[in-house]
Formats: sequence, C-alpha cells, structure tokens
Amino acid sequence: MLDQPKLDTSPKVSDEVRKTTCYMCACRCGINVHMKDGKVAYIEGNRDHPVNKGVLCAKGSAGIMQHNAPARLRAPLKRVGPRGSGEFEEISWDEALEIATGWLEPLRQEAPEKLAFFTGRDQSQSFTSFWAQNFGTPNYAAHGGFCSVNMAAAGIYTMGGAFWEFGQPDWENTKLFMIFGVAEDHDSNPIKMGLGRVKERGATVIGVNPIRSGYNAVADEWVGITPGTDGLFILALVHELLRAGKIDLRYLADYTNAPVLVNCDPSSPEHGLLMRDENGKLLVIDRVTGAPAAFDKKGVKPDLSASYEKDGVTHRPVMHLLAERYMGEEYAPEAVAERCGVSARRIRAIAAELARVAFEEEIVLDREWTDFRGQTHKTMVGRPVSFHAMRGISAHSNGFQTCRSLHLLQILLGSVEVPGGFRFKPPYPKPVSIHPTPHCKVTPGKPLDGPHLGFVRGPEDLALKDDGTPARIDKAFTWENPMSAHGMMHMVISNAHAGDPYKIDTLFMYMANMAWNSTMNTRGVIDMLTDTDEDGEYVIPHIIYSDAYSSEMVAYSDLILPDTTYLERHDCISLLDRPICEADAAADAIRWPVVEPDRDVKGFQTALVLLANKMKLPGFTNEDGSAKWADYADYIVNHERKPGIGPLAGWRKGEDGLTHGRGAPNEDQLEKYIENGGFFVNHIAEEHAYMKPWNMGYQEWAVGMGLYDSPQPYIFDLYAETMRKFQLAAEGQGERQPPEHLRERIKTTLDPLPVWYPPFEDGHVDPVEYPVHALTQRPMAMYHSWGSQNAWLRQIHGRNPLYLPTRIWEAEGFAEGDWARVTSAHGEITVPVAHMAALNENTVWTWNAIGKRKGAWALEKDAPEATKGFLLNHLIHELLPPKGDGLRWANSDPVTGQAAWFDLRVKIEKTAAPEEVHPTFAPIRSPVGTGPDELRWKVGK
Repeated sequence: MLDQPKLDTSPKVSDEVRKTTCYMCACRCGINVHMKDGKVAYIEGNRDHPVNKGVLCAKGSAGIMQHNAPARLRAPLKRVGPRGSGEFEEISWDEALEIATGWLEPLRQEAPEKLAFFTGRDQSQSFTSFWAQNFGTPNYAAHGGFCSVNMAAAGIYTMGGAFWEFGQPDWENTKLFMIFGVAEDHDSNPIKMGLGRVKERGATVIGVNPIRSGYNAVADEWVGITPGTDGLFILALVHELLRAGKIDLRYLADYTNAPVLVNCDPSSPEHGLLMRDENGKLLVIDRVTGAPAAFDKKGVKPDLSASYEKDGVTHRPVMHLLAERYMGEEYAPEAVAERCGVSARRIRAIAAELARVAFEEEIVLDREWTDFRGQTHKTMVGRPVSFHAMRGISAHSNGFQTCRSLHLLQILLGSVEVPGGFRFKPPYPKPVSIHPTPHCKVTPGKPLDGPHLGFVRGPEDLALKDDGTPARIDKAFTWENPMSAHGMMHMVISNAHAGDPYKIDTLFMYMANMAWNSTMNTRGVIDMLTDTDEDGEYVIPHIIYSDAYSSEMVAYSDLILPDTTYLERHDCISLLDRPICEADAAADAIRWPVVEPDRDVKGFQTALVLLANKMKLPGFTNEDGSAKWADYADYIVNHERKPGIGPLAGWRKGEDGLTHGRGAPNEDQLEKYIENGGFFVNHIAEEHAYMKPWNMGYQEWAVGMGLYDSPQPYIFDLYAETMRKFQLAAEGQGERQPPEHLRERIKTTLDPLPVWYPPFEDGHVDPVEYPVHALTQRPMAMYHSWGSQNAWLRQIHGRNPLYLPTRIWEAEGFAEGDWARVTSAHGEITVPVAHMAALNENTVWTWNAIGKRKGAWALEKDAPEATKGFLLNHLIHELLPPKGDGLRWANSDPVTGQAAWFDLRVKIEKTAAPEEVHPTFAPIRSPVGTGPDELRWKVGK
C-alpha cells in the first residue's frame, strides 16, 4: 500500500466566534465573525438572526477584505497642499479635534447656519441629527435626498410607510409578486430569500424595469418599460381595474379616505380640502343613517357612493374624484402604450391577472381582531398580491407621484396590511400626523428649535426665513420642493458655491463621496470644491470629512477624521432610526468592536461625541458642565430621547427587572445584546400581526413597545390633503404665497391625487438630438463605493461597459470590443460598450461606482477601475439645462427635491477605441499610498 499524505481533515477553524451585524450593504444581516489568534479568520451568516437567518452573500463574506483593505485611513490628516492634491500630514486626534473645534465653535456662537453637516450612507441618523440640532444649524440631512426620498415620502404621505425598511411582502402567502425599478444592491439577502420562497410555492413574479438583470432576470415575466413612464403604466392598470370593477370596495370604505367628503365649493377658501366636523374629525356619509358622521365613530359604515349637499353645493367623496380621473381615456392602455413601451394588450393582461389573483385566490385566516371603530372581526381577509419598488421609479422628476400611484394601485386591490399583501415593519405604520414637522429657527449659541427634517402639513411648515428666502442651504422645504423630507444633499455644494441662498463657512460630511460617484456633475463639483475668490481664499472655506477609506473626497478636504471599519466600532441599528424589524416582530441590533483597531482611528459617532464635549453642546452636557457621554457606546446605553425611550429597545430596566421597549437605561445593555448575538427581537402576537393601522391589539402592543405614546389608528390617504394646501396657495389662497414663476408648476405637480407628467429633462433637451435614455444600477457586489478596493469583490466588477440594446447595437454597427462616444446636454464620455438583448430598446445602462479616480482607494494608477471603469455621472448635472429665464432649476423632483438621476437623455456614436475611458482626470495623491500587488496574510498557526 502506498504511503498516503497525512492531512488534518478537521483543522481548528477558529478560537472564538463573535456575533455582530454586517455593514457590507444596508441589509444589516447577522454575522458570525470567526477569530483566530485575535484576528478575523472568516465571516459567515448567523442562523439565529431575524434578517438573514444564516444566509450571507459573497459581499458579506468579503467583509474580511474590507476590514483589511489597504485603502483604510490610518490617522487624522491635515491638508498641507492645495485641495485636490492629496497632500496631507498625519496629526494627533487632539490636534484634529482642536482644529475642528476652532472652526466650528465660532460658527455656533455667531452663525450656526454656516455649518452644513451632511452624512452619506450613515446608519445612525437619529444620532447625527441630534448632534446637528444641538449645534444649532438647520443645514443637516443624510443621503436620502439623492437616493430614495420619493419612495419613503410618497409611502408615508399615502399609507404611513413604504417599501424596504418600512415594510415587506408577505413572503409566505403572496401569490403574485410585482417589482418595480428594483436593482440588486438594496435589501438583497431578504429579497433573494423571499424570491426563493415565492418561486418554490409556484407563485408568479413580474419584474418591471428597463433592464433585465438580477431579480428581473429570475422573474416569470419581464416588462421592459421606458424609463420615467412607470407612473403612466401603473395608472393604466388602475384604469383597467376600475373599468372592470375589480377593486376592494369594503377595504376602501373602511380603511382609506376614499369615502371622506371633499369641499367642492369653488368659492370657498377651503375648496378641495377634506371636510371635518366641529371636532376636526374627517366626515363621511354613514350608510346606516345617510347623514354625515366622523369617520372613526363607533359603528359608522362609510359610504363610498353618497354625496352631501349643503347651501346649494354638492360635496363629493374622494372615491368620486378618483374614479372620474382614472377612468378617463387619457389612462386607457391604448393611450399610454407607445410612451411606456408596453403594448395595450399586455397592460390589460397584467391588470386582469392582478384582479384574478386578488379576488379569486383570496386568503382567509381564522384570527379574531378588533378595529378602531370597535367592531370585532372573526377573520382576516387577504388579497395575495404584493409589490416592491426602489430607486428605479423613485429617481425621476416625476418619481414622487409615480410612487404614490403604486401605493394607490395596491390599496385599490386591498392588498396592504393583509395576508398575502404588503406588510409594514415596526415602528411603522405611522400616520403623517405623528411625525415631526421641519424646523429651521437659528439662535446663536442655542440648539435649533426642533428637528431639521420632517413632514410638512402645508405652506406654514416650509423652512423659510421671514423675508421668504430659503432657511436651508439645500433649499429643502421651500416652494421649489416643499415636501423634501430627507433634505437635498446633491444641491449643497452647488448652492454653497453659488452663495444661493447664502454662503457657508464649513462643509462637514461623512461617508459621502461627493467628489466622485455620489455627486451629479462630477467635474463641476470638483471645480466648486477647489474654486477660490478674488482674495485667493476657497469659496467654501473649510471642509471636514470622515470616511474609513481613502476615497476621492478625501483629497478635496481640509481635515480628515478617520473612521473605523464596521468590525471595529459600536453602531446602533435603532428603532429610532433604520431598524432591522420584520413584519412579525420589532427588532434592533448593534455592532461592537469584535476587533480593536490597529490604526489611530475612531468611529465617526464617537468623534462627534468628543467634538460635542469640547464645545459643550447642549444635549451632550450636564448642568454642571461635565460631559454626559464619553463615547458613542456610552450614548447608546444612557441617552434617552424621552423618558424610558432610548436608542435600543432590548433589556431596559423596568420596575420588576429587565423589560423591553420602555424602561430606564441599563448599564449592561450592550453585554446583553452581545450575549444574544448582537440583536434584540420581540414578536407580535398572531392576531395582531396584520391590519396594523386599524387593529387595536397591535396599537396597544406598539404603545407598550414605545413606538407610540398612545394608540394611533388612521386611514390611508388616497387623496393627500397636504398637497392640495400647496395648490391652494398657488391659486392665491393663504398668507404664504409661492413665487409667481412656480405657481403653475405647483398646481400641476402637487396634485392630491396621483398624476403623471413627463420627466423634466424631456422638456429641457431636444428628444430628437438626445433620443436615448441612460441609467445606472448599483451592482449586488458593491455598496457605497467600497467594493472597488476589496480584493475579492474587485474580481467580480473591475470594469464596466455601457450596455446597448439590440436596436442601437445593430443600427450603429457595433461589434464586440467597440467603444462609443456618449453625449448629453451637459457632457461627454468615451467608454467601452457591450450588447444586451434584455433591455428596453431606447435605453442604455451601466453599473454605478465601478469607475475610480486614479490615485484613490490605494489602487494602482493603471487599475482597470481607473482605465476601463467609468461613471455616467459625468453626463448628469445637478441643474437642468437653462431655459433662458435666468433661473437655476434643480434637476430634482418638484415635490420632494429628490435627485432625478434617471431622467438623463443621451446620444450615442461609434468611435475609435482610446487607450482608456474619457474623461480622464490627473491622478490624485493618496495619503495611504498604493496597496501591495498581492493581499495575503496568515491567520493562526
């Protein structure tokens, strides 16, 4: 017998497993970090975690490369060369905090608004908002304004919550799942798991997206829609459902404002507003008495068909206005088919299938529950049709109304918060009425007078100064975009540079790569960051930036506060912020330092605590002048937003021991989370898990958890009265009036019933000269900008072509290996192309954020990301092309101000292949240098 090699078939994998939360995307999956000799050996999914139940994608597994990336910043940095040169010197944290305080404290005492504090893909926005509010600046927001505020705001204004973090399909019961504009980067593990369960049960999946990649590639049916026409397509489905009578009339009567009376008196200053009784309660006609009654009166049965005559005027319910609009011929399939790129026959077929599944395959659960009118129901009836949507329909100038249209569709089917439909995740649902309104009153040396962000109820809530000019640097909550609930991060640098509405002194940003892939108008923004005035001083005098890695933005900053990796810090995924809840449970989670940093870095949130302590910010300082918290971990445990409510809901101190939801701070709380795998979860009883906005059992559970202070049942707003108030102002009613040039736009776009209008760029450029739509999608393997410096993920996406549909490919005579010149009204790029058949015939697209600036991210200057990777951002501008009226028109949705990334139109020409993509930028010097040719290390012996 030959000698066989002696192999250890059961090697020791790790010395210890430390459980925390992933940060390789926004899913916030639970992970097991295997440690060996004090180092990370490998990462796997945590099977006990409520989000991923052990599933972990390749991106999550690649966290080990993220943690060890050569691009990690190593110490605080002070700029010593010109902005953009990348010339820095390392300094101590004491010096860095001293410099930052020296810039910030005079502003706080004299003009707090001259600090613009904006954070990128941060997951601690309740904390960063708290810091900015106590500093006293109105200029704070996170990245939602250029990401998906249309989706979030449209959902909250319509039904009290939206997709993704706010809710999810009923994966176990849905029989028809329809997705709109969903790329692969958001919520990827839960969606992949859910799609697996849906298809395993034989349910149908329909994908609506110009591009058939990822989730759309595994859909049973793909609808390759023309970009920017999703709302028109959805309203055509609504038209067909109304025409066929396939809507849930009982659901609409009981749980929406469809039966609520609308003031139809054209001479009234309240024309178009909802009618109320003397107590301010919405009025419906009771089917039993035939008389007006408060919508929530015990025993009332709202009538969808009855009108109300008073003083010679007939007032009609919302349902009448809704049916009148959407049954009009303008929304008939034949009228919209050509613009949508979807045939009338197919629109009818999809509408018929939605109706068939919703009403012929209804689900009935034997679960007794009591509604807010006091009626007890023996069962829960479900319409097993569910929807999901993301940035694809949101990032258009008509995106807010498109998102509202989708909510209208699912509500008409009766498929929200029912078995088989869309379900809210705690702390949602929440009516608009309990959200804050935005605040902007600045008092030197004092905190802001309330939260920066919120949900306006009408013109009285706009963030305007006494003279009517914008109070915020981004012009959020103004007549230009009144309902901008997440701010407008993409406009901050442009407005600050232009001094419109005013100049700022310090731009303070976190994890927002605004000098490259997170900005529209990349070249222009770089110029704005480096521009000087007549005295040779920078137009934006000071820029403080924090990131974990040597991104492009680092080179354009004056002071760098280096962040840790996600395995080296405390984080709080809070019910006050962006929790990890599921529809059947409230849940939150932490990250904690499973590894101590080997560099002179601090978690950004801890850096903010230290800055607050140096400036003795209110809210961070005790009455005796001492600091309330030493670091972010101390804040997580001991901060109370209000008595008994803190950042974490688990293991708080109650009268009889530890409790959940409401309770006093517990000094051992973080240890309890660590012992439990890094998360807390509290399940909802079965009989309370559906019908949440109207189910009094759920409402009482939510009060006990601290989600509400009192029960908050409400009805869905198919008709958004807030928007009608802005229309009334544009018609001349009220004390606050919009500028003359905005009146018609407000009347057209802020319609209280969902409406469709063409994307704004269509009216600013010649569609004959620029006939092609151009889009980007974030790849599943990348989040933020980080994937391109991750040794494993780079092998998946090291370069990106521009994908062309068959029609354009053949018409222009393209062949494999060819390049194209792509031109917009704003700029020009030269890039490699590839053929893709499963693509809308008038659309081209590419992956976002693959292209990198030479010298950044510790990459070699000839790395494929820098020579063959590119950004579509060079073709996009934060402003629309001039109309000749002398005004600066933001390339944004007129309702929320969301960046209209996906309205871009271009022309394409075949061109000779250059050596690398154009435009080219000179290399920037990186404070971390270039990484090694091979990234390898040995863990353990």
